[in-house]
Amino acid sequence: MPASTVKPAAAAELHGPRWTFLTNHSHVLILLSRNPSIVLRHVAVQVGITERAVQRIIADLEEAGIIEREKVGRQNQYRIMSKQPLRHAVEAHRTIGDLLKLMEVNSD
Repeated sequence: MPASTVKPAAAAELHGPRWTFLTNHSHVLILLSRNPSIVLRHVAVQVGITERAVQRIIADLEEAGIIEREKVGRQNQYRIMSKQPLRHAVEAHRTIGDLLKLMEVNSD
């Protein structure tokens, strides 16, 4: 398969083990902030993890009070709680909104 037709997450797998500066939790959060009604299957494909892993991450983010989920018809709508502090001591002086702004994502 030519590299130009490979999805970004799949392309990374073709070139061996890789690491990123952000966690899968961050990747999921960023995608939810860009599209609050995104289907989790699409999140999984874009992040490069299973749909079940996305469901666990969503549960973690909800439990931590970082996102709220609302059922709208047959879809879920996600709301980011942008004033929540980041969880690690190194960045706890910053908020979820700060991270999303850094990533050039609308956090409101």
